[in-house]
Amino acid sequence: MSLRNKVKLEFLSRPENVALARVTVATVAAEVDFNLSDLEEIKVAVSEAVSNAIIHGYEERTNGIITLTAKLYTDHLEIIVEDAGKGIEDLHQALQPGSGSDPERMGLGFVFMKSFMDEVDIWTEVGRGTRVKLVKSLKIQNCVKN
Repeated sequence: MSLRNKVKLEFLSRPENVALARVTVATVAAEVDFNLSDLEEIKVAVSEAVSNAIIHGYEERTNGIITLTAKLYTDHLEIIVEDAGKGIEDLHQALQPGSGSDPERMGLGFVFMKSFMDEVDIWTEVGRGTRVKLVKSLKIQNCVKN
């Protein structure tokens, strides 16, 4: 597995930057033959990770920094979304469907991430932030463009 491309982007924890994160990752992913369904799933997972950082990590403060790193390898795409927000007090609970502190939200962010991606790893520390790693493998029928 060799690295084909890498993009690292820092942006403020503003809701409009969810779209920026989606477009950035979709552009990197489009370099290889992910199908349209895979691309949509990747974009939804990235949206959920960035939204969680904004809503929960920074409690909707717009001055926090979110770092997005997308690495495209010959056999997979790796996306890391990091914040220096409040962290997750109970990760086990946060991973459950319907969890969350806001009753107006569905609490399905991690559920969507896990169902749409091949791998989801979460590191969090209260008071230090959260790092979500998302991995989407290229399927056998997908070929790497030259």
